[in-house]
Amino acid sequence: MGAATAVPAGYYRHFAEWLAGRGYAVLTFDYRGIAASRDALRHGEDVRLRDWARLDMAAALHAADRYRKLAQHAAGHPLGLLWVGHSLGGNAVGLVPGFADKVDAFVGMAAQVAYFGHWSGWARVQAWVFFHAMLPGLVRLLGHAPGRVLGPRAQDLPAGAALEWAAWGRTPGFLFGDPSLQRERAYHEFTGPVHLWSISDDHLFGPAAAVDALAAQFKAAAVERHVVAPQDLGVKRIEHFGPFRRDLGERLWPRLLTPIEAATPRLAARLHSA
Repeated sequence: MGAATAVPAGYYRHFAEWLAGRGYAVLTFDYRGIAASRDALRHGEDVRLRDWARLDMAAALHAADRYRKLAQHAAGHPLGLLWVGHSLGGNAVGLVPGFADKVDAFVGMAAQVAYFGHWSGWARVQAWVFFHAMLPGLVRLLGHAPGRVLGPRAQDLPAGAALEWAAWGRTPGFLFGDPSLQRERAYHEFTGPVHLWSISDDHLFGPAAAVDALAAQFKAAAVERHVVAPQDLGVKRIEHFGPFRRDLGERLWPRLLTPIEAATPRLAARLHSA
């Protein structure tokens, strides 16, 4: 389970427990500098978003794949590996070494190409200010980006990660417009099912156009786009941080998993029956 920017793994605990009840072995993790991994950054050390993808996400994927191999040896049949990514935990997967080789299927929730040009109206103005002025200004003033300006679940964001996020947000194509990552982007190599979800009232962090732009990067995959709206779940709002709330779980989480499981037969062979 790849977390959103600066969001602690504990936020996904109820979703992880639900997945476990469905038969999955689930791994959640904190990026270095966040929550339980705060002390993993030594004094004076910094970290960028690309480091979270190339190192932290890669380490988690390696651990999950190693566990999968041991479990399927014990079970006597193949077991699938599913990556669920929220926001950054989904849009950065193509930078994760081994992603295309080890992952069988990918679900992205509000995973997007977060270039401000994909926003519209007043939200576009807010995104412009956020990437051009707020993030860089806060880092210059405080040495980091305070979690309270990033979202209700976010923690303080290290300077390097905040500045790279701001730079990508100002760049057409986001991380896909960064020439220093040209050789590392491997989204086009993934051939499994990719199901990308947008939230109709997620105006600040994941508008549909930004999710569509990410879908276009998976050129060899079987991509499906889905949208969930508050009225679908009988609630007033979902927004960017709502999909993994426990109170929405029973109404939303089966919608996320049922289509990707149907598209990925290997996911049916789980550790135990749901």
